[in-house]
Amino acid sequence: MRLREPLVLPCGQTLPNRIAKAAMTEGLADARMNATPALETLYRRWSHGGAGLLITGNVQIDRWDLERPGNVVIDGDADRDALARWAAAAKEGASHVWMQLSHAGRQAPLYCTPRPVAPSPVGLKLLGAYRTPRALTRKGIASVIERFVNAATIAREAGFDGVQIHSAHGYLLSEFLSPVTNRRQDDYGGSLENRARLLLAVVRAVREAVGNDFAIGVKLNSADFQKGGFSNDECIQVVRWLNDCGIDLLEISGGSYEQPRLLGHSGDESQAEAPRQSTRRREAYFLEYAALIRKAASMPLMVTGGFRSRDAMVEALDSGDTDVIGLGRPLCVDPNFVARLFENTTAQAVDPGADLAYGQGMFGPRSSVSALRFVNIFSQMGWYYMQLMRMGRGLEPDWNMALRQGLFGHVRSELSAARRIRSFQKQADTLDAE
Repeated sequence: MRLREPLVLPCGQTLPNRIAKAAMTEGLADARMNATPALETLYRRWSHGGAGLLITGNVQIDRWDLERPGNVVIDGDADRDALARWAAAAKEGASHVWMQLSHAGRQAPLYCTPRPVAPSPVGLKLLGAYRTPRALTRKGIASVIERFVNAATIAREAGFDGVQIHSAHGYLLSEFLSPVTNRRQDDYGGSLENRARLLLAVVRAVREAVGNDFAIGVKLNSADFQKGGFSNDECIQVVRWLNDCGIDLLEISGGSYEQPRLLGHSGDESQAEAPRQSTRRREAYFLEYAALIRKAASMPLMVTGGFRSRDAMVEALDSGDTDVIGLGRPLCVDPNFVARLFENTTAQAVDPGADLAYGQGMFGPRSSVSALRFVNIFSQMGWYYMQLMRMGRGLEPDWNMALRQGLFGHVRSELSAARRIRSFQKQADTLDAE
């Protein structure tokens, strides 16, 4: 079967098959932002589920700039024994495991990040949940590079097979790439060459630190889907530059919190760049962009977003537009989906959470009110988060969970986690000042 073919990466590692569990934020860290037994349980389950590559959810490089309060953080140092147990559990079923490294930038919610940073002080106006960031200084930019290198080095020492550097979805490195969020006048702003400077510096510094036999991936937006934002043409040029940086796998995605195309939905339509009609008709909604990027890329490509059927996955591989199929939400509700694909006991993922989002969702079919639409989207996200939490406790996914239950359960969990980490943040900040 085409999906079961191994893939030799430029670093020399061989992925056992062509399906990857894409990064999905888990929110299962402890109050000190370390990995937990729940993460071990969850990733052990996925490893035995058949995917050849498991990419972790956001592991943050700065405890003061979190994507959510349950993030694992490598900030200076970390509980390496806990990271090693996590990596070992994720490899029990012969999967490779990569740690996704990220910095949330301006997309850090106010209840866990009191002082977010970004390329420029451009706020995120979304349900009043985000503070206006302060612009990174040149010293701050140098610190970001150092933090990525430190985290990648620790990941290797803990037994992870690789790292994925997150430069998509509106997080910090993606913010530097986009003219919407990067309004700097120095050599990190203005031209595309300047806006891409930080990403390229991070990738090169990480490669130098971890050596040539450790896998490095990059997650990159095919476009921001915002007027005046990072375009597909700019993406293709960045890919050309990345060709010379020793990348093993480039994952193609797109969007941000303001334009959540990563979830298959748009945000503020008045500011959105319209996708092509053919993209809307395809099961994998970034595949058309990958076909354009493929012409410029010398490294293997991974496409995530929308894949549900074996036929579509095989067709994508056969087309040559991608080398790896990324799956996310199907593995939240059916952790054995890949194994069942390989066993020919299924040909199509069942995704009950998708039916909840805009069918019997709490606000009904696609509200025309932007705020309600976002609440509906984040309600759906909360539903999936609750499934991950259940699996982390050793339970089965609950396909019958109501959307409302997923939303409010997630909100309670987030606020509780935020309270737990505040004391540790303050304690760590006091020690740093001494």
